Amino acid sequence: MGTYLFLIVPILLISMFVQWKFRNKFSKYTEMHLSSGFSGKEVAEKMLHDNGIYDVRVMSTDGQLSDHYNPEDKTVNLSTDVYHGRSVAAAAVAAHECGHAVQQSKSYHWLQLRTNMVPVVSISSTLLQWVLIIGVLLIGFTGNPAVLSIGVAGLALLTLFSIIALPVEFDASRRALIWLRNNNGVMHTVEENKQAKDALWWAAMTYVVAALGSLANLIYYASMLFGRNKY
Repeated sequence: MGTYLFLIVPILLISMFVQWKFRNKFSKYTEMHLSSGFSGKEVAEKMLHDNGIYDVRVMSTDGQLSDHYNPEDKTVNLSTDVYHGRSVAAAAVAAHECGHAVQQSKSYHWLQLRTNMVPVVSISSTLLQWVLIIGVLLIGFTGNPAVLSIGVAGLALLTLFSIIALPVEFDASRRALIWLRNNNGVMHTVEENKQAKDALWWAAMTYVVAALGSLANLIYYASMLFGRNKY
């Protein structure tokens, strides 16, 4: 347990800080009215069309910070605040999600790999907690490592998925920022571009700490499996 706390607590604290920082930045830039007056929906549609993409729909979805791109049905799903918002934050998030649509149109291999892994990862993440609990109990009382081995393999898959997400998210933000910087019809000032970059940077950091947390869990349970940690 001491090893687990040593691995997890620092990452948990960093994660809490990053989440707080991201929400703080998003809230701040939501108050910054976009000089062009574009809504998030209009920004998304313009970026898609500027990249020659006409088969992707921009839709409103419930929830806060629930924005995502679905490559299966080719939809950019924007939370209500982003969809209707006319702020720097709304423009940045909308452009980021469209960055994923651009990735798909360009056959960006990391996005394709992550998309292919989604069904397996979804099933694994649903069952994983119970597999790990049962595996720890079995290895503790009977010494049988079979179930825990399955759990560690599942954790390895989730960790790989979270690591693959990093280049996908960073690249989507890169594409978004390049387009925003080169498209004066959306952002009229250098300051707006700096604010958009700041918001997307902290959003990307949430994926970094998620990957670190997944890796720490993998290390802990793997060390338990191979007898390197006296749980």
